[in-house]
Amino acid sequence: MSEMATISTFTGPISTVARRLAEKWSRQQATPEKSQQVLLNTLSVSFMNFYLECMGFETDLEGSDSWNPVQQTLMDVADLLIKNLGKLECRPVLGKAEYVYVPPEVQSNRIGYIVVEISESLQSAKLLGFVKEISIDNFPINQLQPLENLLDYLESLELQTTKDKSQNLGLSSQNVVKLKRWFENIFDSGWSTIESILLAEPAWQFRSAEEGLKQSVERAKLIDFGIKANRVAVGIVVKVSHDESDLDEMKIIVELHPTNGQEYLPSFLHIMILDEEEIAVMEAQAKNNNKKIDLEFNASIGDKFSVKIALEDISVVENFVV
Repeated sequence: MSEMATISTFTGPISTVARRLAEKWSRQQATPEKSQQVLLNTLSVSFMNFYLECMGFETDLEGSDSWNPVQQTLMDVADLLIKNLGKLECRPVLGKAEYVYVPPEVQSNRIGYIVVEISESLQSAKLLGFVKEISIDNFPINQLQPLENLLDYLESLELQTTKDKSQNLGLSSQNVVKLKRWFENIFDSGWSTIESILLAEPAWQFRSAEEGLKQSVERAKLIDFGIKANRVAVGIVVKVSHDESDLDEMKIIVELHPTNGQEYLPSFLHIMILDEEEIAVMEAQAKNNNKKIDLEFNASIGDKFSVKIALEDISVVENFVV
């Protein structure tokens, strides 16, 4: 039964629309050889596009070199761009070919190669099989993998892409502290009142500097460097205030304070403010007897930044959007 279920090939009609377009493009070429090449490349790409759409994959014909008249003429190219995954090369063959020709210029920058047999009448096509990589110009057709391996492979690439995306999002959206919402009294988990995090510090010490600022909000969080750093912890305080003349501008103060009754910050504690490209735009380091480090900067609504706090080789990053 299992052999019966293998989708080793797929045969179907070539649409009239695809054939007309292929013939139109082929007529624009300078030589009969180039004309035939563009004709077959276009037919194989459009047939593969039809098949993948049936299988639920999103393609981007317009983004493919094979669909660009200039690239078609300059290169022997039959690529089909699959959204978020990459380019699949759709190499055409006629009749009972034993080898498929793969030009050197398309032997890289591809997620795979599919061989498409075009009927002599140009009325139908057959997908013969697939291979992930090709490094020779003439590839033996009997070494192709069955078509279902391509579908499994594309699905695994999709899963990987989704996973990578969600890991990146983990940094950029899930754990992003939305400072604008602080003004609506909506605080992210872990961010508490200054008094509750820095028990030893009377609250007025933090407020005096901010007396003149209207509409300011502040929150603190305990940053624990974990067992490797003997459970050393510091308190991070973030204060946000509206610029009185421009409500889209925010003044931001980031402070580090000792916790657990310690008088000073750990030596060599390093803090960096990173911009959206993760480039450090401000930094400071604790000396032997720092009771506090503070960094002050302005940001506009929508700006993203991160605060990276490092102790020896352990670092903690907090991501923010204004």
